[in-house]
Amino acid sequence: MTKPAPTGQFRSGSDSPSKSDAFDRSLHAAVARYTAGLSPIALSQAWWDWAAHLSSSPGRRADLLASAVTKSAAVLSGPAAGGYAEKAGQDVRFDDDAWRTWPFSFWAAAHKAQEEWWAEAVAGLRGQSVDHEKVNAFAVRQMLDLASPSNYMATNPEVQRQTLREAGRNLVRGGRHFLEDLEHLSSGEPAPDLSAFVVGETVAATPGDVVFRNHLIELIRYAPTTDTVHPEPILLIPAWIMKFYILDLSPHNSMVRFLVGQGHTVYCISWRNPDAEDRDLGMDDYLSSGIMAALDAIEEDRPDTRVHAVGYCLGGTLLSIAAAAMGRDGDDRLATVSLLAAQADFTEAGELSLFINDSQLALLEDMMWKEGVLKAEQMAGTFQLLKSNDLIWSRVLRDYMMGQRSEPNDLMAWNADTTRMPYRMHSEYLRRLYLNNDLAEERLDVGGKPVALSDIRVPVFAVGTERDHVAPWKSAYKIQSMSDAEVTFALASGGHNGGIVSEPGHPRRHFRIHTTAEHAGHVGPEEWLKLAEQRDGSWWTAWAEWLDARSLAKIKRPVMNLASVCPAPGTYVFQD
Repeated sequence: MTKPAPTGQFRSGSDSPSKSDAFDRSLHAAVARYTAGLSPIALSQAWWDWAAHLSSSPGRRADLLASAVTKSAAVLSGPAAGGYAEKAGQDVRFDDDAWRTWPFSFWAAAHKAQEEWWAEAVAGLRGQSVDHEKVNAFAVRQMLDLASPSNYMATNPEVQRQTLREAGRNLVRGGRHFLEDLEHLSSGEPAPDLSAFVVGETVAATPGDVVFRNHLIELIRYAPTTDTVHPEPILLIPAWIMKFYILDLSPHNSMVRFLVGQGHTVYCISWRNPDAEDRDLGMDDYLSSGIMAALDAIEEDRPDTRVHAVGYCLGGTLLSIAAAAMGRDGDDRLATVSLLAAQADFTEAGELSLFINDSQLALLEDMMWKEGVLKAEQMAGTFQLLKSNDLIWSRVLRDYMMGQRSEPNDLMAWNADTTRMPYRMHSEYLRRLYLNNDLAEERLDVGGKPVALSDIRVPVFAVGTERDHVAPWKSAYKIQSMSDAEVTFALASGGHNGGIVSEPGHPRRHFRIHTTAEHAGHVGPEEWLKLAEQRDGSWWTAWAEWLDARSLAKIKRPVMNLASVCPAPGTYVFQD
């Protein structure tokens, strides 16, 4: 294998503010703790942009007034008027038959009319910036979600019916659930209903060995379970925003276990959970001490073999950078690249991009500068806001008013096993990739030279998911236009996590798939949809066939050179 000299650094200079700057940053960090990390200035800028342009548009104000009168009259004349009863019936919050009876039908219809009016009010206002329009639409949606009649006992017929049926015992259970959650939130301990999912026993339980460790990663090796094996190993690069075992959950839905059953030797990176002392770890460290160090270790363990590299979420973004740099420098150790729910171009990065602007990042950076890391609970609030109905209000209704608990599962346990993000790395990631889009626009330097995704010349298998609110599929699909390589893209059912953890046999799964040849030119996402073949089942099987077609003939199990450091799942996965 051809391997160039180690890549250099691409981090910014030292962060040593003056005393006055330090005071300001400490103040901003204090503000951020009370605003869930959201910048009040950024929100007010968007709001004033809308208000100023609306105040200078009397015609638009007249239209909105007329719309308000029309909608109010329709709701007051009966929920069926204006189609609001039908619209309420299509909303999962109001799908119970009790919402068809008065006065609940009136409240549901009025709420849908409010949503419709506010959507008209904030959209398409001449002069308002597109970014501010999106922020305002998001902020309005949060307020309307909070005000939904489904969230309050006095206006929710389902809660009232359950309370009468149980003589209030549901509210007693709900109060107990609230106190339990409050206790676990303050202590940091996992909820008792997740205690059955134990790392190393019931999850992250595929047999293996840690064969390499540095300050940032442990590299876990999993042996194939077949008599003959593919000569090219697989390197799994998970996101460092959570623990690695999203790719090794329970035995029935473990991607690692699936791959070793297909005859692959699998290596998986387990990232360190950083603390304040790791504040200066940057993207270059995650590249050099992460992916490149893992490839070096694999080369020592299995000399003269190429690697199928697989990156999930942030791990896929980092893999894109590494693969582009390796292609540029003539490093041919990669056989293929697979990108799972990963973005390389951030121009259409979904609603998460609403939180990415200079004001917002300055506040977030000041909060991280104070702590040295971005804590898990600070990240969790942002992701919950993106799907507040599903992740906040439906849980309030179910757990605290209905007194019910969701059946725990391995994905919930993994989601509760959180990590932190180093100050410098997260700042670089958000500024250079999300805000400035430096990777897609070829301004990101690795080793003192810019990288271009067109330098990825090995076959690419990319996966997007239909309901991904973190990496929308059309954003993940952009790799097709940026790389000159052969690109196979699969669009799977499900969301950011559930669509990737989609093992064979999982009910109600489907996917679309299509390959564009090397140097085929750009194929737009809508055109791709027309060309793609739809299949039932898991995309894992199609991916396994794709890997098999791009691997050499199977061989007997080779002798490995690296000794075991400790058994899987290693030690970093247990870091709190």
